[in-house]
Amino acid sequence: MSRYWSEHVAQLTPYTPGEQPRIDRLLKLNTNEHPYGPSPRALEAIRQGAGDALRLYPDNESTALRQAVADHYGVAPGQVMPGNGSDEVLAHVFNALFRHGGRPLLMPDITYSFYKTYCRLFDIPTQLVPLAGDFSIRPDDYLNLPQRPAGIIFANPNAPTGIALGLDDIERIAAGNPDVAVVVDEAYVDFGADTAISLLERCPNIVVIHTFSKSRALAGMRVGYSVASIEITEGLLRVKDSFNSYPLDRLAIAAAVASMEDREYFEAMRRKVIDAREELIQQLETIGFEVLPSRANFVFARHPAHDGGELARALRAQGILVRHFAAPRIDQFLRITVGTPEDCGRLCNTLSELALKTD
Repeated sequence: MSRYWSEHVAQLTPYTPGEQPRIDRLLKLNTNEHPYGPSPRALEAIRQGAGDALRLYPDNESTALRQAVADHYGVAPGQVMPGNGSDEVLAHVFNALFRHGGRPLLMPDITYSFYKTYCRLFDIPTQLVPLAGDFSIRPDDYLNLPQRPAGIIFANPNAPTGIALGLDDIERIAAGNPDVAVVVDEAYVDFGADTAISLLERCPNIVVIHTFSKSRALAGMRVGYSVASIEITEGLLRVKDSFNSYPLDRLAIAAAVASMEDREYFEAMRRKVIDAREELIQQLETIGFEVLPSRANFVFARHPAHDGGELARALRAQGILVRHFAAPRIDQFLRITVGTPEDCGRLCNTLSELALKTD
């Protein structure tokens, strides 16, 4: 511990992202990146924006992007807050909405692990709610609570399971907790689930988080946003502007706007990933894997006869990266990003060979 650190720094456990090595012929199926490129219109917007105007600060309100998101979802621009990736947006959410005098934040015991990191950073107590035996979220576990929580957060589809909760269940959770924010992190929603943005008029305590990193293939540009009531968004903006009043650069704004407006390309690429996911599930089940029902651009799978960690290491030796979580209840699972059909074929052929060699 450095004598220069603030007192709380040594107590932090930073989030660990998926491995990003530099290996020839590497097949990266560990960080849920899109297997196809961004919209050509987004790439052209970046090229057009890479000029002398970069000497100027960007629009601090990201007006064009807020309008594009608002037009897409039929909400007001004042309900949208962009940020430097959805992780930054989530940080502002935790800071603005969940710090309530020591009341605990409710979240599933198995979900996006960055949530626990932010709780430690902002000194927010955590109450983990166990998933059901089939790894689904049980709405009743978030209703009729003995004390009012600081808030509720979950990913939908959940990560790393890929299982989605229906809108009726999300509405039940929000309606049953009207005095706290219910945050629905929809990083993967475009791959088969329904967005809770449609519930905002009936449930003004819902906050929806989106990213351009997954379904819009702009992970390298770092763009995310929240959609919530104007009341909640005003609070988020107060925190954002107290931290970084220029979170998005000119190129990121231009690329995101163009991507949002190119609906035809988005739909075509989304469909390709969904089709590849269903084919991957069939292939994995054919070679003996149990695969959870996914509505994301990844699958969560385990083989009853082979250790998950050993399989991950064996795949890495063959130049294929998947994500393995050494955590209770899920340490036998592999989280596998859906790649191109060729990527998925290489993965399954390698897994089949590994299984045969170890039987």
